[in-house]
Amino acid sequence: MSKAAELASLASASETALSNRNIVINGGFTISQRNGTTLTSTLNNKYFLDRWLFYLNGSCAVSTQQMGSTDSNTTGLNTASGEVYNNVMSVDCTTAASLGSTDLAGFLQLIEGYNSVPIAGQSATLSFWVKTNITGQYYVTFKLGSARSYVAPYTVSSANTWEKKTITLTMDSLTNLNAQSTTNGTGFQIYWGLRLGTSSQQTSTINSWHDGNFYGTSSQVTWGTSTSDSFYIGGVQFEKGDTATPFEHRSYGQELALCHRYYWNTYNGAAIGSNTGTTNAIGRSAGGQSYETISEGNFPTTMRAVPTMQIYNPVTGTAGSIRGDASNFATCQINFRGVNYYSFNMNNQAIGQSTFVSGNVTADAEL
Repeated sequence: MSKAAELASLASASETALSNRNIVINGGFTISQRNGTTLTSTLNNKYFLDRWLFYLNGSCAVSTQQMGSTDSNTTGLNTASGEVYNNVMSVDCTTAASLGSTDLAGFLQLIEGYNSVPIAGQSATLSFWVKTNITGQYYVTFKLGSARSYVAPYTVSSANTWEKKTITLTMDSLTNLNAQSTTNGTGFQIYWGLRLGTSSQQTSTINSWHDGNFYGTSSQVTWGTSTSDSFYIGGVQFEKGDTATPFEHRSYGQELALCHRYYWNTYNGAAIGSNTGTTNAIGRSAGGQSYETISEGNFPTTMRAVPTMQIYNPVTGTAGSIRGDASNFATCQINFRGVNYYSFNMNNQAIGQSTFVSGNVTADAEL
């Protein structure tokens, strides 16, 4: 083998060894199928960017947003890290509130059981970049449902400055993971806390697995007491081993395909229910029958579970309605859905032959 071929072979082997190592999906916050780059008021237990879920209890209110490649927060991360990130995620306080005993605010990713098994009982490392105006101690919590918690602190030293944080731990045992899911349910979650009332505080040793449902300790800073409070995060990676390797920049297509297992829509980045026009929706020419198949097809990838589906009028945004040329038709319903295929039908609706009928579709199989 020539020297050039040997070097190419070694490079290929190294690349293969380092690929697909990030267990977190959309850790670069590049995929935002629901809201695009629109600043969005975030509700409790709702997904905002793909695979990212917000927990919010109490009087504090927040908005979240995918920040684009030209935003100063994204370019600031690029300068600080020496890498090139296309996006970061922001959380902004929109309604300030003092901290109540049951208050909770933070965001998380639920890791599917299939992806949890390979690191059960193994050393694993979480790394991420963070910037906020509130300095002090924060917590990341690894949780197996409400049964087991591992509370890990990190400190933000300088206000409004990008800082890289690294947390290494030994994951809980496969026996305890089996009590959650080792298949297509939730294996474990990784939670970033912003506010924490006393009812969810851990009083025992940190950096250790404990029975119970905890999110941090009394040392957690209280974010959200001012509408000027902000929190930015980027480059989230969780991987097997005790070393944080450089962030795995998967291609946009690869990341989108991973997200499609859990959520898919036809809005192409526009907000759900927005006016996309019929040319951007999916549809077909009607056959003039009272019972019509309006939309059918295969999902881009096999979904985690049979999804909850909805069809929207591409002009009015009305759920359960479709557009037929210049008219709106109600009562469009799901006919069949599996993990690979779906179809929507119209029943007892007078649709003229050759009328072009269309709609936008969402399919949700999130954990």
